Amino acid sequence: MSDEGPRYGEPGGSQFPITTALVFPGQEIDKSLGMVFGVVVRSMGLGKNITAGIRSLAGGEVKQYTRLVEDSRRHALDRMIENGQLIGADAILSFRFDSSEVGQSLTEIVAYGTAVTFKKP
Repeated sequence: MSDEGPRYGEPGGSQFPITTALVFPGQEIDKSLGMVFGVVVRSMGLGKNITAGIRSLAGGEVKQYTRLVEDSRRHALDRMIENGQLIGADAILSFRFDSSEVGQSLTEIVAYGTAVTFKKP
């Protein structure tokens, strides 16, 4: 998936139904297609890492890291949606994010949930 272009929820981006709940209001589930996920591993780069490290000494929000995590979550979400669409899902239930550090300068973000199809009227 390209890192450019509109993302989930943005004008022109995917409007794919996603919920953190176990059911989708107003829809009856036909089939569960199993878990789908999207993974992104990011590094901020040495220069930005040094700048962010210096800013963190002063306390407060480190905006470089905030932007990195927000952007990574959007990419992981878009990749999860793409995987759901590839297997024919109508929506994703029980949506969650997870994150961890990989090494000292890499952050892994995972978006995951259960892909489902709805009963047709």
